[in-house]
Amino acid sequence: MSQNPQNPLEALGMGGFDMNSLMQQAQQMQQELANAQARLAEQTVDGTVAGGAVTVTVNGVGELVGVEIKAGGFDGGDADDLSDLGDMIVAAYRDAKAQADALAGEALGPLTGGGGFPEGGAPGQLGF
Repeated sequence: MSQNPQNPLEALGMGGFDMNSLMQQAQQMQQELANAQARLAEQTVDGTVAGGAVTVTVNGVGELVGVEIKAGGFDGGDADDLSDLGDMIVAAYRDAKAQADALAGEALGPLTGGGGFPEGGAPGQLGF
């Protein structure tokens, strides 16, 4: 006695599997992720170093949107001064990016199973 079911899922014991429902859930999840990422892109955080000498603004998805350098701290005529300025901008960016990553983790965590972005990931690279 051989069985040849019309639905291959029934042969696997998955007769109650509703593919349309699964696709609707996936589309809803994708829309929720896109909405959360759009909200993050509108939020900003600041990273500051050297007592406010350099402040960097980053949006919630980690994009650099502004750099502010306090007047009088750098004359620009000295190579060491400019090198220090570059280092401070990088440090301020790292501070702001860490805050943006934490913000993204809070916003996306419930949608991605609690992890926000995967290690080294970014919006649009959620690992699936």
